[in-house]
Amino acid sequence: MQIPAKVDYALRALLQLADGEAATAEALARAQTLPANFLSAILTDLRHAGFIASRRGNGHSGYALARPADQITVADIMRTFDGSLLEIRGHPPETTDYDGAAEHLRDVWIAAQASLAGVFETVTLQHIASGRLPQTVSRLAGSSASRH
Repeated sequence: MQIPAKVDYALRALLQLADGEAATAEALARAQTLPANFLSAILTDLRHAGFIASRRGNGHSGYALARPADQITVADIMRTFDGSLLEIRGHPPETTDYDGAAEHLRDVWIAAQASLAGVFETVTLQHIASGRLPQTVSRLAGSSASRH
């Protein structure tokens, strides 16, 4: 699985906003070392999707989260830019069909999708920003880190 740059950049920008402070596109790009023009387009998509709002005012202009950080999951952002968490040749795993020795490969893809959803649908911006991931995710991250 590959996480597209749009998803990575969107999450990084949203995490910068998770503290409740508004920030300009330029400030977000600087804080996360992101290409400003590309980030501006991503911020527009996030605004249209209802994750952020534009603020105007003295010292508080820029973008801010439109919802609390504990109500935005990684899956929400991934689906905004990618449509689904896992696709096989551009289609959902449930629609794949294999014959012969590969007959049960569909089950593997469906299980992988469920596993991804189990992480991405439970982890919120607040979890990441605070460094307090759900216990099941922390366990997975710990077991993965010990293998490298």
